[in-house]
Amino acid sequence: MSASRTERLLNLLIALLNTTYGLRRSELREKVYHDTTSSDVAFGRKFERDKGELRHFGFDVETVTDKGWGSDDPATTRYRIGKDSNRLPDVSLTAAECTVLILAAQLWEQAALGSAAVNAVRKLQASGGLVDAELPAGVQPRIRPAGQAFEDLVAAMHAQHPVSFRYLAGSTGKEEERFVEPWGLGSRFGQWYLVARDRTRGEKRFFRLSRLTSAVTVLEQERFTPPADFNVRAELAGLAELPVRTAVLDVQAGRLHGLRQRAFPDAVVPAAAGSDAAAPAPGRDRLSVPYRDAETLAEELASYGPRVLVVSPAELAASVRRRLAAAAEFAVSPLPPISFPALSAPAPRRGRKRTSEDQLTRMLQLVPFLVHNQGLHISDVAANFGITRQELEADLRILICSGLPEGYPDELLDIQWDDDHVTISEDLDLKRPVRFTVEEACALLTGLETLNGLPELAEGSALESVTLKLMAAAGAEGLKAAALSGPEVAPGNSAALETAREAIRTGTQLRLRYFSPLRDTVSERDIDPLRLYSLDNTWYLEAYCHSAQGLRNFRLDRIETLETTGRPVSETAAPGGSFPVKLFTPNDDDTVVLVELTRRGTGLADEYYAERTAELPGGGLLAEIRFGSTDWLPMFVAQHGGTARILQPPELADASREWLAAALAQYGD
Repeated sequence: MSASRTERLLNLLIALLNTTYGLRRSELREKVYHDTTSSDVAFGRKFERDKGELRHFGFDVETVTDKGWGSDDPATTRYRIGKDSNRLPDVSLTAAECTVLILAAQLWEQAALGSAAVNAVRKLQASGGLVDAELPAGVQPRIRPAGQAFEDLVAAMHAQHPVSFRYLAGSTGKEEERFVEPWGLGSRFGQWYLVARDRTRGEKRFFRLSRLTSAVTVLEQERFTPPADFNVRAELAGLAELPVRTAVLDVQAGRLHGLRQRAFPDAVVPAAAGSDAAAPAPGRDRLSVPYRDAETLAEELASYGPRVLVVSPAELAASVRRRLAAAAEFAVSPLPPISFPALSAPAPRRGRKRTSEDQLTRMLQLVPFLVHNQGLHISDVAANFGITRQELEADLRILICSGLPEGYPDELLDIQWDDDHVTISEDLDLKRPVRFTVEEACALLTGLETLNGLPELAEGSALESVTLKLMAAAGAEGLKAAALSGPEVAPGNSAALETAREAIRTGTQLRLRYFSPLRDTVSERDIDPLRLYSLDNTWYLEAYCHSAQGLRNFRLDRIETLETTGRPVSETAAPGGSFPVKLFTPNDDDTVVLVELTRRGTGLADEYYAERTAELPGGGLLAEIRFGSTDWLPMFVAQHGGTARILQPPELADASREWLAAALAQYGD
């Protein structure tokens, strides 16, 4: 959709909203389209396309037909849009319900549907449904980013387009191209699954996203119809957990403390009778480590590079080798042109590329937002919508030129921002937000369902009541939320969580014994606890560390001991900005690293808070990312198996290539 078409659709929408009896096609052609050259057939096709676009935005165009009085008075067809049929119903929420709702929306802050959740909350704000609410310390969960494949599958699922991808089958170990109809996405046993109809096999199949070996291709020219009353949570409930298997690993002596903690008690395992596996090389220990999913463990082991060698099983060794080889191949491929936009704003959330449709959607949210936030500074308005000031002013310039067909000045949208404070005095009946889209309904309702895993929320009535209110407001779109199911968010280390929460509440200092996988060491620290939050069921404690003399984030599952010191926290500690917080606190001595990401890896730009991004041909991305320590960057490249590589500084790029070469050399051919 071009900018001129965006403006035309907005004018068409205003005209159809502000007519009681409806407008004839000839009137619309003359006054809205100003079309005097195309044929009636060509104009009819254009008008039908625009009606479809408006329907996509939530506006159903009603057709009104007068039969006429006789043969000399032919039937007349008029068009209009009902003022209430497309609008979000009024939703009144209590403070407790708002707290739960905001927590549900923030689940997606750094994952797919993050923008949809923000849009849904903004609509509720514009309708006056939200009241001030205070988020509780220690109950701030988030959903871990599931990669670009998740983004593409969610979009295809809601648009009902089939998709294709390459998939490594767990039963055969073979990599094959799959053509499927995506019915639903859900998390089970810590893994994301796609439930889909496999067109080649003609039946329902389950696909683990960790086994996709290519980007997802959406077949936009085709459509499918999912089964009626489909519920992905019910489908995944029948999946059995993978059995526990044993990996035999040769690990460098004194290294990989975390892996050693998970190993069976006897660290050195002799080669089995009849096995052709030789004894570990000097300076190595042979560990026996339990695991369930080979791909998940392979991702971890690949990051350890030359510090670990997979002895068995062969499937695991092959998976590690495949990741290392892909990373090594990508690391030596030709360099892309390195260029960033001259006026680069902070890197936007990755995902689907912004289009003119997105601009019109934003403008339809912008008018009710301005009505309920009169006089807000233009920079604050832009920040609220996640766009630059230049983009916002482009929206406003289109809006002030839009209004009733051939209307007088008082029949145009009237918005002023000359003094950098935005006010609106004429909204032309666009002051009420449009009803939820499928993505917005899914983001909120799936988030609320996910919060059921937290006992302190599930036991109260606010979670249930706000869910019922939003289901009623979402209508038919809310029923489609059953195609998405979130992960568990209950913490694995509940004792440490309760200790930390109590210390935050009472302002008491804590002492912890903590394992750092980056340094491969265990240390003791005194900390001032500030707040808790999570990614899925992995919880983090943000605290002021007296050893590091700065803010740090500690994973609860890496805390070996946690106890109070009896001393109050110091006054130097303060949380790092408003929630949601970042898992990385920038410092002046950080290194800015230029990273190239393939299309499959573009989600890493969000996960690691890229400061600047630039798109590459083929869907890849250049990203400037700030790292506090560069020692682990070779591990970062190896872990992501050919979806990320270091371009600059050159010495870090060389270090990652050497790391990959040394790791691959262990496996010979």
